[in-house]
Amino acid sequence: MEPIICTQPRRFAVVAVAKMVAQARNCELGGEVGYHMGHSKLFSARSKIVFKTAGVLLEEMKEKGLNALKYKVIILDEVHERSIESDLALVCVKQFLVVLMSATADFGRYRDYFKDLGRGERVEVLAIPSSDQQALFQRRVSYLEQITEFLGISSESLATRYCSGPNPSMAAAEIKPEVHRLIYDLIVHIHDNEPDIEKGILVFLPTYCDLEQQWNLLKPLSSWFKVHILHRSVDTEQALMAMKIWKSHRKVILATNIAESSVTIPKVAYVIDSCRSLQVFWDFTRKMDSAELIWVSKSQADQRKGRTGRTCDGQIYRLVTGSFFNKLQEHESPAILRLSLRQQVLMIFCAESKAINDPRALLQKVLDPPHPQVVEEALNLLVRINALRTSTRGRYEPSFYGRLLASFSLSFDASVLILKFGDIGLLREGILMGILMDTQPLPILHPFGEENLFTEYTFCYFGGDCNNIVKLGRKEMVLIGNLCAYQFWQRVFKDKHRLEHLKRLSRFDEMKTVTSLLLKIEEEWCSFHNLVQSSLHQVSEIYEDVLNSLHRFRPRFLAKCDGLPTYYDPYEFGHVCLLKSQRNGDRVVAADDEHEPSNETKKCCAVPFIASGHFQTINVAEKLSIIVKEMRVQLTENASDNHASYVDGDASGVNGEAPLCVYFINGSCNNSSQCLFSHSLQAKVPTCKYFFSLQGCRNGEPCFFSHDSGSSTLSFSLTPSLPEEDDFNAASLLQFLPASLDGCILLLYDTDFHFSSNLARHYDPSKIISTTSVRILWGLHHPHQTIVSRAGRNPIPWSEIKCILWFPNLDGHGENLERETILVQNFFEHLAIRIIADSLYELRIIITMNNIRFSQLQVEKFGRDSFFFLRESFPFDEASFGELSDVVTTRKPMLASKPISYVFDLQPPTDIQFDDYAATLRKCLHDINGCT
Repeated sequence: MEPIICTQPRRFAVVAVAKMVAQARNCELGGEVGYHMGHSKLFSARSKIVFKTAGVLLEEMKEKGLNALKYKVIILDEVHERSIESDLALVCVKQFLVVLMSATADFGRYRDYFKDLGRGERVEVLAIPSSDQQALFQRRVSYLEQITEFLGISSESLATRYCSGPNPSMAAAEIKPEVHRLIYDLIVHIHDNEPDIEKGILVFLPTYCDLEQQWNLLKPLSSWFKVHILHRSVDTEQALMAMKIWKSHRKVILATNIAESSVTIPKVAYVIDSCRSLQVFWDFTRKMDSAELIWVSKSQADQRKGRTGRTCDGQIYRLVTGSFFNKLQEHESPAILRLSLRQQVLMIFCAESKAINDPRALLQKVLDPPHPQVVEEALNLLVRINALRTSTRGRYEPSFYGRLLASFSLSFDASVLILKFGDIGLLREGILMGILMDTQPLPILHPFGEENLFTEYTFCYFGGDCNNIVKLGRKEMVLIGNLCAYQFWQRVFKDKHRLEHLKRLSRFDEMKTVTSLLLKIEEEWCSFHNLVQSSLHQVSEIYEDVLNSLHRFRPRFLAKCDGLPTYYDPYEFGHVCLLKSQRNGDRVVAADDEHEPSNETKKCCAVPFIASGHFQTINVAEKLSIIVKEMRVQLTENASDNHASYVDGDASGVNGEAPLCVYFINGSCNNSSQCLFSHSLQAKVPTCKYFFSLQGCRNGEPCFFSHDSGSSTLSFSLTPSLPEEDDFNAASLLQFLPASLDGCILLLYDTDFHFSSNLARHYDPSKIISTTSVRILWGLHHPHQTIVSRAGRNPIPWSEIKCILWFPNLDGHGENLERETILVQNFFEHLAIRIIADSLYELRIIITMNNIRFSQLQVEKFGRDSFFFLRESFPFDEASFGELSDVVTTRKPMLASKPISYVFDLQPPTDIQFDDYAATLRKCLHDINGCT
């Protein structure tokens, strides 16, 4: 039975379980056993078992259809968690051999759910016994009554003191300081009475803030405990350090429900369960996802109980009374009943398989169908923003804009933000901000428990004058700060090593593996500048995926979004590190017993890293502020009827009249006639500055401030993205060719005079140089011998060349994909060496190929890696210049497949930033051309 896919509820579990199974099967991770979570993947064609999130499985179904999935068995692990993705995956995979796994799920419901399969299929419920009965460990459960007794705490009013009420329906789930203190006392008690220091303690808390408060209480005991944090904002590799068994300190793990299931943490002997959880729901008033603290269900508590008793005997401490626990719900509420289904409805509409592309029908087949009104509200929103349209038959179908939104593996709001930035010509900045909205951890280091330090780091990238000029909410400020941090990494670190790579190529050194060394250098550099290396790489990978998706669809705005990225403004940008050592203090660090970390780290003190005038930061921040307001308007009913004129709490009114005093409405204004605001009910109400931010207004309808947008707020068109027009015009290409007196054109890969003969009808043939055409240069191997040449002088008169036209004849499929990708990479690398060495900076490169092939081969990425930036792209006029043999067929609706000409210009960094690197390349190229 292979291949097998096994879904896990969380990314941390995907990696942790895949590593454990690979180790158990004595194989290397990425071979027989692999994983895929989001944009991070490590598996191969020979992988027999692949661990994925349910979201990745759904994405495959949407793209390939059910018949394209070649899995023999699909295992949905931890099905009791009931995420939207797992519920949708469940309804989609009934035709497969499916294994559902959970220690606490109500399997009677699942057996009934699958009973209508028919065709003789069986539905069986199997208990899986331990392979070694002697390996079964005991688990003991204690409640508040027993805990307070052995801690010597008064047992009076336990439920009121620690649970805020006698039962879950009457008690708020917030954690009081008394609960944190009780956890502290319990941890110390365990440590004093458990002689085996390798036995660890796992504490379940609901929120980041709760983890932080508990961590602060434990900091003075750092000589006793190694404290690990398990939270979605913590880097996966750092989180995996919690799996380590310590010999010098007792391990204490503070975790949210990220550690609730799937993962076995070695030597966890004690579980302290606060019995609280953070539940996300759709707030219909705020029109956004919100979170609330709730009491866990009994099945959740059993899952937490199951984290111990696996590798040793276990003790569970539940911080509620026994009677309180008995009144908890049996199972948690499914996410599909709590959340907005706008993204899922759009994804279902865009699915290739007709069996699953009707959301009304499909969502009624899930285990707990959502209310039809919730589905209708999602449909109405998608229609309102033009993501869906009504067909001639009266049925809903996705528009071009809707399919474009659904093509990004990002949240709904992040995808909308990307396309809005694309419409105003800042696509690449918009892609990065959309990704950063969804990314955890963020690129800027967020030391756990040190919010002030995180704010300081953020201000190193966005702060000072920027924050005074553009008034942003905290979330927006953090977003812009991380955008600047990512661009700083690209401009300062990545550009330097791109140049180093070109130097190694130009010397034709034996290309030794430098990846591990480079990663170590990068790790140190990131540490100097308060950045998270893994987060930067993750953002970079997702960026390429989103950009490639846009190239496949070719929205109309794509052509005007090309050019230099904003981090090349100013062009002469420099940063010289001023390194100073500083103590780590009690900050959480990853280490092992044999190699304790140094108590000092080096930090760059040459701050701010990004000045207010660099990288167009202010311009991008202003656009972000406006776009967020637009998005809030689109999510608000009757947005077109809003006409208020006050933005950001401006105290000036229309025609000089003061806005309404909100305290007067509430009856709490003490200023009487001295009040600067109007006490007239005819006055306008100031706009709520929170409502039009990423944070949103918590008050909803009762808010004293206006939630109207105001005509002054909106300056961009609300028209959604449209597909590119097929304007095949010879002039589009000819405008980029040099005048005949200015220089020549070099044609590459024109093996049968096809393009040269057609071009000669529009351009002076005597100015066309071809490796196989009008001026023929036979027998050159592309791209190396054509551009650089190892022996003898290069036959191409580079001083005369002003434009290169390349028509690569690539197939880009199967086993040839890697070879063709290397060819594209080598083309840009060798050309960059030639241009920089000979100062041919006016040389323009035009590559014509199918747009889907362009996306497959990541041509723009490889160009950017050698400092070639896409200036413009447009449909290629085959009628005037000849047909391309490279044709990609696609049946996917609204996906473009056509020949496109891509215009690249070289823009390397200045020598102000990285010394005179051109001289090094010039010498190397001279040595190559002069050798015999």
